[in-house]
Amino acid sequence: MTALPPATLQAAPVSDAGQRAVLLLTTIGTLMVAVDSTIVILALPTMARDLVSPLSTIIWTILIYLLITAALTTQAGRLGDMFGRAGIYNLGFAIFTIGSAASGFAPSAEFLIAARAVQAVGGALVFALSGALIAGAFPPERRGRAFGFLVFGWSVGAILGILLGGVITTELGWRYIFFINIPIGIVAVTVGLRSLPRTAPRKVAFDFAGFALLSAMLALICYGLIELAVFGVSATNIAFVVVGFLLLPLFILAELRTREPLLELRQLRNRLLGFALLAGLFQALGYLSVIFLLTMYLQGLRGLSPLNASLLLVPGYLLGAMVGPWMGTRVDRRGARTLATAGIVLMALAVLAYSQLTLTSWLGWIPVISLITGTGSGMFYPANNTAVMAQSTPRTFGEISGLRVTLSNIGTLLSFVLALTIASASIPRNLAYAVFLGTTDLIGGVGADFLTGIRAALYGSVVILAVAAVLSWSRGRETGVAVELSTGAAASPSEPESP
Repeated sequence: MTALPPATLQAAPVSDAGQRAVLLLTTIGTLMVAVDSTIVILALPTMARDLVSPLSTIIWTILIYLLITAALTTQAGRLGDMFGRAGIYNLGFAIFTIGSAASGFAPSAEFLIAARAVQAVGGALVFALSGALIAGAFPPERRGRAFGFLVFGWSVGAILGILLGGVITTELGWRYIFFINIPIGIVAVTVGLRSLPRTAPRKVAFDFAGFALLSAMLALICYGLIELAVFGVSATNIAFVVVGFLLLPLFILAELRTREPLLELRQLRNRLLGFALLAGLFQALGYLSVIFLLTMYLQGLRGLSPLNASLLLVPGYLLGAMVGPWMGTRVDRRGARTLATAGIVLMALAVLAYSQLTLTSWLGWIPVISLITGTGSGMFYPANNTAVMAQSTPRTFGEISGLRVTLSNIGTLLSFVLALTIASASIPRNLAYAVFLGTTDLIGGVGADFLTGIRAALYGSVVILAVAAVLSWSRGRETGVAVELSTGAAASPSEPESP
């Protein structure tokens, strides 16, 4: 199948100062979101105890964020196309900051969940438009390096979340993990209003039906699976999951019939774009729950504190932060296909290595293996992001960027839920969730059974990552680039990717 070459050059040049502002603010935005997500996982046991909340409630502080960002990111990208990307990105930063303040002052678990929902709306805007801002500000030959800085921001943010999470939660209290976002958000919005390059708005429609169907589908599936994992099998819980999956064909049908759909499924007919997007979906589905599984292994089976357990993973994040921008320059020179696929293969090998850990394994293997995952992520993310955005036009940078992030967020959400369900199926549920909340460990109990559950989830991740690698390689090599001109579109050849 031959892919249609898209337009990839921005409509108008962006100054060096504008490019620096885009790179700075998108990196800060990614860093903030990464810090917050890591810290929240580490602080969850403390929040549960302080707010006197059961697991089935407090876990939604994580899931509501993933759910909303998964459903909203495509429409968030479209809002950037409609009203200007810089303005919507700044609005996202402002909403994220307000949600952070509300989360810090939350008097109950339910209020905290609602505040996290507000935070998620802002996060969706930041997520969706980061790639669009970079694609619009940088020419194709420099985008790989720019996307590499997003990997840098995410990796550094994850490291800071690990390092700061334990200290802040222990010394100041969990509320300050949200308060630290406030001054950063204020500065970022101020700089963004003054420095981000403006883009011309265009008229597009908001797909309310698609948004409602996707939100309902993901909410029902996730709620049903979490209830099954926490409370066991019941007709009601199964019904939630079944109804959620039954909404999928309705959602697909609605999207195919809508003139401007939430997810432009027709874009998947472009082999280069479709396979790159699906590779990102399966990579998120297979990989992004691994840190959660490792945390359960290190805390529940090896008796480490949350902070000490997380510190073992820092080397991988640190290497990913350094490798990302450098690999981005390799993408600019050699193309995306080989680097993206090799990155997924490295992640799969690392997860397979994690699955071989035993109850007495040397803990030094964790940081060693994490170096492999850091290298893999530093290769995959800038390469795959560049491949996706190379298939969009200046008019659809926001839409395609939102589609990319939406699929990745759907994979992340389902990855988290599936890993939790599989890993906890091997032992009594009350023990599994006591381990997750940090209130007990299984060092002398049914640790071997729990390790079996964790291994099953990790093996599942390896299989899913293998599918992602096949999709990444099967999309083929870039064959050309189209340049959008003011009077129309014309094709211009690009340097072929090395095999």
